[in-house]
Amino acid sequence: MSLAIFLITYLAIALGKVPGLVIDRVGIALLGAIAMVGFGVISTPSAVQAIDLPTILLLYSLMVISAQLRLGGFYSWSASRILTLLKRPKTFLLVLMAVSAVLSALLANDIVCFAFTPVLTAALIRSGRNPIPFLLGLAVSSNIGSAATIIGNPQNMLIGQVGQLAFGRFIAWCAPPTLVSLLGSYLLLLRIYRGRMDIKETRRIGGAPGAWPDFNPWQSAKGIGAVVALLALFFTPVPREVSAIAIAGILLCSRRMKTRDILGLVDWHLITLFCALFIVIHGIVQSHDLNLLMERLAGWGVDLGNSTMLTGLTVLLSNLFSNVPTVMLLIPFMDPTDSHQWYTLALSSTFAGNLFVLGSIANLIVIEQASRMGVDISFREHARVGVPVTLMSLIVLVVWGMI
Repeated sequence: MSLAIFLITYLAIALGKVPGLVIDRVGIALLGAIAMVGFGVISTPSAVQAIDLPTILLLYSLMVISAQLRLGGFYSWSASRILTLLKRPKTFLLVLMAVSAVLSALLANDIVCFAFTPVLTAALIRSGRNPIPFLLGLAVSSNIGSAATIIGNPQNMLIGQVGQLAFGRFIAWCAPPTLVSLLGSYLLLLRIYRGRMDIKETRRIGGAPGAWPDFNPWQSAKGIGAVVALLALFFTPVPREVSAIAIAGILLCSRRMKTRDILGLVDWHLITLFCALFIVIHGIVQSHDLNLLMERLAGWGVDLGNSTMLTGLTVLLSNLFSNVPTVMLLIPFMDPTDSHQWYTLALSSTFAGNLFVLGSIANLIVIEQASRMGVDISFREHARVGVPVTLMSLIVLVVWGMI
């Protein structure tokens, strides 16, 4: 029964829908978790214990900190600052990708894309620039940059918590291939769009740049101070989730920002997805059916201890099921003593997000936001950049793993 529930759940997650129902991947995962309990595969107490609370606390806390910066107008202010470089498109693209990557490594890459896209699109159209290469640069760099730290994206948070990886060592191993991949993606964008960064016709802006709060220096400073304090605490013996929830609690003590406004920006759908997948994976692992499947794969020569094979399998599964479900699926089979294996899983699952449009939520955010303003980025247009960028990034990762 557990194997059937698992296969149906993951197949539906891969499809992204259930025929005849208006349900998304979060709802599908939740139904899978309900089925695991409802059919008696695991008990209710066991399902609750299956949820990794430290990971959920860390994820939740970082969303609160990101909400502080969003409400303080920091994201839109950051985007507007780099627009002064528009007269030099190559320099502008480089700075845009660098800023996006750094912010994504420290905060949420989805929010960075959500804040930057409308501001950039409007400014690029008004200046006569072709917005597509710059918007794709934003999506690509936010995905790549988020791979550099444990807190850059949800799957890295999970890997860091479950694998008990040190924050500093994670950066030391993951940052070099991230930087090389970021530079490589910049050069690829310049080559692909050589001579096509300007547009001759006048485009009409189809929508408003977005209703974002005005820049508030004090509220933004509070958010930046929270990030700095959090990073400092991550280098201490204090558990990451304790540090994060303490900082988030301090931010909630405000005389200006309502708790309802801050918590309204928490991505409860993503948190629900995490909780549901924890339960689904626990059910299949407890039944040992997944172990038998992995033994069969091992018999076919699939060795997760081989960084190249692990990278290839992760990329394949990430583009079938999305990266978070893939990471949860593979984590039980990681060697707890081999930190390099965990680093490889983190980088490959994140780099895989650039391959196709559906590989990353950040891609969808950029494309959807741009579409509302009259800029259409097709699946094929994204693939022209995403495929070579992903292949280049994976080659960098494999070579780095061999050094």
